[in-house]
Amino acid sequence: MASNRSKRQEETHFRVMQILHENPTASTREIARALGISNGSAYYCISELLEKGLIKFKNFTKSKSKSNYLYQLTPKGVSSKAALTVKFLERKRKEYFDLRQEIERLESELQTSETGRSIKKIKTIG
Repeated sequence: MASNRSKRQEETHFRVMQILHENPTASTREIARALGISNGSAYYCISELLEKGLIKFKNFTKSKSKSNYLYQLTPKGVSSKAALTVKFLERKRKEYFDLRQEIERLESELQTSETGRSIKKIKTIG
């Protein structure tokens, strides 16, 4: 079973790859803002994805400006993103199921509590 830290890291990698798939010209600042993480964390994540060969960095013009760079998912990155999508979806379904059960339990407790109060009020009045 993966630790919470590795799950969060995996989820961050997945979300970064989603962003880059949708917007290959996204900057680390834009990625950080979208994910609610620091710019340094976004840069570190990008660096890890580059090192693992999941994305590649391309200069799409001859300009020296960083705004003219883009990130592309590699074939390995596309496969990894697909596998992460399955894991992410499974985890979210489990979270949804657990949350739904907790809501049902709390609603049941609330109904029992309200029924008990109603009975006490009737006994007190009668």
